[in-house]
Amino acid sequence: MTQQERAAVELTLSAQVGELALPSENGGPTGSLGGAPVHELFSARVAENPGALAVSAPDAVFTYGELERRANQLAHRLRALGAGDDSRVALCLPRSAAMVVAALGILKAGGAYVALDPSHPADRLRFMIDDCGAELVVTCEPTSHLDTSRASVVAVDQRANELELEPIAPPENAKRDRDLAYVIYTSGSTGSPKGVLVHHGGLANLVSWHQETFAVTATDRATQIASPAFDAVVWELWPYLTIGASVHIPAEGVRADPVAIRDWLVAERITLTFLPTALAEMVMTLEWPRETSLRYLLTGGDTLYRHPPSGLPFAVVNNYGPTEGTVVATSGVVPAGQSTVRAPSIGCPIRNVRAHVVDERLDEVTVGTKGELLIGGPGVALGYLGQPTLTAEKFIRDRFSDIPDARLYRTGDYVRQRPDGELEFCGRIDEQVQIRGYRVELGEISATLRRHLAVRSSVVLVDQQGSSEPRLIAYVVCDEPRPDSQQLQTHLAGQLPSYMVPTAFVHLDEMPLMANGKLDRACLPTPILERASEWATPESGLEQVLETIVAELLGLSRVRVDENFFMLGGHSLLGAQLIARIGSRFGVEMSLRSLFDNPTVAEMATEVERLLIAEVAAMSDADAARLLAADSGTTSASADGGSSPRA
Repeated sequence: MTQQERAAVELTLSAQVGELALPSENGGPTGSLGGAPVHELFSARVAENPGALAVSAPDAVFTYGELERRANQLAHRLRALGAGDDSRVALCLPRSAAMVVAALGILKAGGAYVALDPSHPADRLRFMIDDCGAELVVTCEPTSHLDTSRASVVAVDQRANELELEPIAPPENAKRDRDLAYVIYTSGSTGSPKGVLVHHGGLANLVSWHQETFAVTATDRATQIASPAFDAVVWELWPYLTIGASVHIPAEGVRADPVAIRDWLVAERITLTFLPTALAEMVMTLEWPRETSLRYLLTGGDTLYRHPPSGLPFAVVNNYGPTEGTVVATSGVVPAGQSTVRAPSIGCPIRNVRAHVVDERLDEVTVGTKGELLIGGPGVALGYLGQPTLTAEKFIRDRFSDIPDARLYRTGDYVRQRPDGELEFCGRIDEQVQIRGYRVELGEISATLRRHLAVRSSVVLVDQQGSSEPRLIAYVVCDEPRPDSQQLQTHLAGQLPSYMVPTAFVHLDEMPLMANGKLDRACLPTPILERASEWATPESGLEQVLETIVAELLGLSRVRVDENFFMLGGHSLLGAQLIARIGSRFGVEMSLRSLFDNPTVAEMATEVERLLIAEVAAMSDADAARLLAADSGTTSASADGGSSPRA
């Protein structure tokens, strides 16, 4: 794509993504609210071209006809087990073709899927299954990590041969706009996550806006990269599977590595992709081939701090939207090559969405004045599952609308409207923050910390450190003997997802208080990374290779073999990249949970050795002999650390 062509694309997309809104209009362009529910639109595409590619993933490749058949069979099984009429069905699967089958099958059964991430702690998954009242859980074998004592399990992976006996025709299922489509859990300030109820009407508006704005056709090739429990997955699937395009899912070792994901996007001829903000910022700065199929790189979830450099062969689009607003509420092209002094805007409201910037009395403020953002329109969710008081507090009557029962969602985000009509994100009103695309209530982390028997008091803050990658800092007052940072991290990692586990812990004798008894945040000390002056040298070639990998990822000249990766600034995104590099170098598959349990170079080396031994034990005697012969002589390090225990 030439510079002139790219400039034309940006100009056209700017007009489509959000027209310039006058302060009195407060909204994006109006138009059709969308069409039929997504599972019906998908079936229409099947009738048109059943042999077209629908999903390509490491676990399976499905055409539209194959995906339809499998989803219909799952739907019949679910209905036989009681699903239907807006029943909530838990969906606990990793990124995979099976996950797409499950989501589509639940919708076809008349139910609403409750998106769960199988990598989350078992206690958290158990709470969400119980909280949503799911009597059915769609997952894959084995399910040892999942407590399904109160629900029936339906396996949907390739080994679930019993589903082949079900009918292949779609079951009868008529859904209306206000019927429930899916439930996404977000962090809750009370110490427990809360379920957001999203209806088919909001999803239909998102899908039709996306297809029109980005000129999606059946020839497009899109991606599914976000976490299964992140609402961006909704955006990655349905705009494409309802128009005849294909969705491509990368291998785990590719997903979080900027260079690997760039190379995969190019090789797979991807035309549209969504990347979480932190990953998108890294991918934008890489060199790209002049000829690439990628047209749009969509990002969102965190504050975008960088403008794309000039010369990229695709347009970068920044998006904003809480889960309560059906994924995307505002969107805008990010101009290339501009100064980074001013962060990119979050764009303008998408079609049919209304945005109001208000003061404490909920009166609209003038252009340029900071205020709370209220969102209205068809994307506003139904509310919070089982929490009527919180729903009434956050979902309020739309005083700016003549439509009966119209509501606004109070985002809790500060924004200001720029003179050009675009919105500028200015931070949070409360303690909710964005960590790698996820909304996190700091109060939930504090509440979980206080469940540790030794912790008497705690507060968790976010530290931006002048970069785009925030870190969580926990301040704790503990009884003696004080638990160390790793013990506290282990306690949290057993109950919270990895992105909610602080990377720094500060022990205090008591919390600093102001005269009115409130916490004096200004008196909380900034954590200082203390590193020993004596460096423990690696004892093996394996440790030496791992030390080099960890140091490069963290941007350090070197690390000690006994230093905690997460205490040095590592987080789940860097952890995924570390796991990918270890897998590429040694041919083993570590999990993020295993990395939390083995966060030092020395412990990583022990875990890699264990995995290698297990791999050899699983081989035949002949294969093991060949592997050992191939690896002989490579287990000791040379003076420059150039060797490794596995080529």
